Amino acid sequence: MQKITIAIDGFSSTGKSTVAKQLAKHLGYVYVDTGAMYRAVTLFTMQNGWIDNNQFDVVALVSHLDAITINFQFNPKLGFAEVYLNGNNVEHQIRTLEVSSFVSKVAAIPEVRYQLVKQQQQMGKDKGVVMDGRDIGTVVFPYAELKIFMTASADKRAKRRFDELVSRGDEVDYEDVLRNVQERDYIDSHREDSPLVKADDAIEIDNSDLTLKDQFDKVLDLVTKTVSS
Repeated sequence: MQKITIAIDGFSSTGKSTVAKQLAKHLGYVYVDTGAMYRAVTLFTMQNGWIDNNQFDVVALVSHLDAITINFQFNPKLGFAEVYLNGNNVEHQIRTLEVSSFVSKVAAIPEVRYQLVKQQQQMGKDKGVVMDGRDIGTVVFPYAELKIFMTASADKRAKRRFDELVSRGDEVDYEDVLRNVQERDYIDSHREDSPLVKADDAIEIDNSDLTLKDQFDKVLDLVTKTVSS
């Protein structure tokens, strides 16, 4: 069976990573969570004190981009690859609400996007890859054989994110999570460099009322049709 490139874009907390991981495992493809890469850069920025609620030292971040190394290491116990920042496992740290509150601002910096897009394109140069993010079908792989755009209501997405954080033991307030989702939607859609938009040839899936199985079956059917066409 020929290998293809599968690009999954969409708003935050639409389940992009969940279905992408399922697909990659089912197909034997490489999975790349580009959102995790931007989260790792955000964590690095926070650790160095270059961003908080009152300031963002973009110059400092841009001048230290060469000091950032991000890679993925498969964890057989978990069944997916975890994110490593400069040799340290940061899978848990990058998923906090605090990182979420800054990641869209960091991801809007053109130099950051340029650096990470180059890495992402290299990861997928041999096809057989499932990549999810905000600009995969429009910038990273504009010629991907299958492009999917995930969406869901802000309320549903906030509830999913809230449940995920609580299940990990994080103390969060639902209204804070909802506000974060809405703010990220606005920043992601209005940034000047590579804004979140649906590619003209992407297939939109609203999973507000879909189960995880329904969502997976729907996407797998699209893959099957694409490969056989």
